[in-house]
Parts: sequence; C-alpha cells; structure tokens
Amino acid sequence: MQDQNHKAGFVNIIGNPNVGKSTLMNAFVGERLSIITSKAQTTRHRILGIVNGDDFQIILSDTPGIIKPAYQLQESMMDFVKSAFDDADVLLYLVELGEKDLKDEQFFNKITNAKIPVLLLLNKIDTGNESLLAEALAHWQEKVPNAEIFAISALKNFGVPEVFARIIELLPKSPPFYPKDQLTDKPERFFVNEIIREKILLHYKKEIPYSVEIDTEEFFEEENIIRIRSVIMVERETQKGIIIGHKGGPLKRVGVEARRDLEKFFGKQVHLETYVKVNKNWRSDNRQLKRFGYNQK
Repeated sequence: MQDQNHKAGFVNIIGNPNVGKSTLMNAFVGERLSIITSKAQTTRHRILGIVNGDDFQIILSDTPGIIKPAYQLQESMMDFVKSAFDDADVLLYLVELGEKDLKDEQFFNKITNAKIPVLLLLNKIDTGNESLLAEALAHWQEKVPNAEIFAISALKNFGVPEVFARIIELLPKSPPFYPKDQLTDKPERFFVNEIIREKILLHYKKEIPYSVEIDTEEFFEEENIIRIRSVIMVERETQKGIIIGHKGGPLKRVGVEARRDLEKFFGKQVHLETYVKVNKNWRSDNRQLKRFGYNQK
C-alpha cells in the first residue's frame, strides 16, 4: 500500500544560457545526465532527472537556456522552456553572480507572476566577493519579490543540500510518477548522442557544434560489451570535412573520448563507430526536428 505521506512533484530549472543549470541538475541527481561545457546552448532538450527517497520523488527538469530564437531549432528549444512552466510544482530560477536580467521579458513575467513556489538560486558565488554578493541579493529580492533566494555554488556543491531540503518541504503529497529505480525519462541512445555531441562542443569552434546532430542508428547490448554505431550529421559538405579533420584525427579523438565516457556511464566495455553525413538545413526542417525529438507539435 502506498504511503499516504509520500511526496512527489516536478521541479523545473530555468535561466539564461551558461548559468549552471546542467551542473545543478547533475549535482541533485548524482549522475551526468546533462552535458556541461563552457559554450552556450549546450542543452537542447528538456531532460528529466529523477531523485528518489523512501518518502519522496523529485522529478527535476533541465531546460535549454533562454534565448531569442534565430531559427527553427531554437524555437523548438524555447518550446521546451515554455512547457516547464506548465507542469512545475516548484520552479528553480537560476541566475549567476553579476547577472541582472533574463534575456526574454515574457519568461521573466511568468516567473514574477508564478502561482507556485519559486526558488531563485544565485549561482557561482565563489567567483565574487561579499560586497558583490550583497548587492546581487538586494537586486534580486527587489526584482523577484515572490521568490525565496538561495546563494549557491552548484559546481562546488555549496548551498545545494539546503536547496534540496527546501524542495522536499515544498513538494505536494503524491504517489511517485515513475518507478522508484528509474533515473531519467530518456533512453540509452539519447545519452550516447549527448556524450558524442559534448565532445564536438569541446573540440570544434564557431558554428560547427551548433550545426551538428547525432543519430545513434545501432545500439546492441551484449553480456560484456555494448556495440554502438552513431552518425554525426552536419548541414554542409565543408562542415563534414572539418569534423573529420586532417587524416581523420579530430573525428578519432571525438570517438575515443566519447567511448571512454560511455564506458563510465554504462559500466561496461563499449565499441563505438562514428560516421559523418550531410543532412542539409536540418535545423530549419520541421520534419527533421520532429525526427530528432525537438518539435513536439
């Protein structure tokens, strides 16, 4: 029989690009579910991370950083952010020290007028001094009067346990939404794609990482090894040449580093094959975006 005092709810993380949303998500979950790089727009999907206790289940949602969309892919990314307002029981609005505004006034109005609990998390406080912190706290208390404010460093886990405890207090009484042993709503292939994409974000410059999508065509799990075949899709032939690089060296480096992380993630040996294909203008093609899980309409 289900415990009548059990709590469960959706806790959604929003904020500008690069403020530490994915770092915070991974700190809560204890697993690297969201990719983390110093580049903006690394999170493209809405990724759920599930944290279970004996009497609670927190369904955390990492969303793309809020931007003004420039093409269809980015519009789909902002649709994921909009959906985060629809089902949230608790909203985490993440800002970094020195930041003053959200990049979209419409989203900011949704936060300040939210009817659910809002926790404003002032992140990266380890990068400034006490006077800068005091100024930031006063600024955000005035700007978002409906929010509880916590000063944290997601990277160093400072203040994160206190936020976690407050989230549990705010959760509504409810049976769990997912099985208690489930970590995320995404399948294995999704994390293969994300790990390969992370390596491309780390090793390629300018527009290249943002023109790339990964499609894992084969994922066969045997007793002692997982065999994976993934295609790196780009928009133009010139981008294909850059990804492969001189004598295939850059592509090989991506494969080696991705395989190493995949073996840690899955806990067994991985055989990874990567190929590069041109898929022209996929970022502006609704059919392609739907195929890759972006366009939910």
